[in-house]
Amino acid sequence: MEVSGADEHVTEALSPEQLVARLAEKKASEVASRFPEAAVIGSDTVVDGEILGKPHSREEAVSMLRRLSGREHRVHTAVQILSPTGSRSLVSTAEVHFAPMTDREIEWYVSTGEPMDKAGAYGIQGFGALLIEGIQGDYYNVMGLPVCRLGGILRQLGVDCLRLAAGERDSD
Repeated sequence: MEVSGADEHVTEALSPEQLVARLAEKKASEVASRFPEAAVIGSDTVVDGEILGKPHSREEAVSMLRRLSGREHRVHTAVQILSPTGSRSLVSTAEVHFAPMTDREIEWYVSTGEPMDKAGAYGIQGFGALLIEGIQGDYYNVMGLPVCRLGGILRQLGVDCLRLAAGERDSD
């Protein structure tokens, strides 16, 4: 896995869907420029409303969680695939139903450190699962990578995802 060094700053006004698509493309392009013969997957996730990315401070994480508490919001994840055999992109959206939280619960959750590298300041796959009343859409999208849809696109590009996931190599 390679981490992108792409500049994630975007100055133009974009919808959440357009923003994540732009950021996923920037990330994939930067890595692909270093590995032109490889298939590269770039992705990005934001929580909409006010377009919540990753918090930059403890205070910002607390503020985000207070805004989400007891509300519904959408999580948008974009994936950009660049490969020698072609390129594809997708944007996936899921709706998340957040439980109401007390200030004490928010403070406790932020003290775990989990919110600090997550869009919207929560991770559904960790302690953040305690905050989620339900979702409509793809659970993996909320985690940050819509795995099934990604697999479908990779199959279109000739990648046998099931064999690859099992550690098998193509013998042809």
